[in-house]
Amino acid sequence: MLELEKIRNLLKSDIAPQVEEQNTKPAAVMVVIYGREPNIVMIEKPRTMMLHGGEVAFPGGKITDTDEDLLDTALRETLEEISLGLTRRHVIGQLYPVHTRNSGFTIVPFVSVLESIPPLRANEEVEEILHIPLDPFLRTLDLDDNEEHRSLFEAYKLTYRDKMVWGASARILKQMADIFKLNDLL
Repeated sequence: MLELEKIRNLLKSDIAPQVEEQNTKPAAVMVVIYGREPNIVMIEKPRTMMLHGGEVAFPGGKITDTDEDLLDTALRETLEEISLGLTRRHVIGQLYPVHTRNSGFTIVPFVSVLESIPPLRANEEVEEILHIPLDPFLRTLDLDDNEEHRSLFEAYKLTYRDKMVWGASARILKQMADIFKLNDLL
């Protein structure tokens, strides 16, 4: 069973909020895990969005000129998209960067593990905020059988209710699942 303190200890890492690759666009997301029976916060994007419309993802986006680094990007986007105000001290680590297949982003996922969170509000970039029970969700991890998805990257999928998580978000979740499995938590 996944417990918050074990999750915190396993996902704690150094933070290096830069992307070294020059041929992709830098972006960042925030992986927020909270609660006694841990949940993970994800968002469903409106289908009308030009990039990644209708997808289930983590709060985040591309870096702007006003961001000091990619951690600032993740913090800013999390506040804008779901009204969750986090600071650098709330961030315990990061996972390996992942690449998007079609839009050319390199995404750095930062991790925050919290006892609780306040009620969240979505902005216009978010169709729905999802509070997903982490353990049963990660157990749905499977190879993505869509050949187009597998053509360039390792492709995985997870399901929550009637929603499928795939692409870069699924590869971020796969990293976490691998860490938990390695430590006999999944």
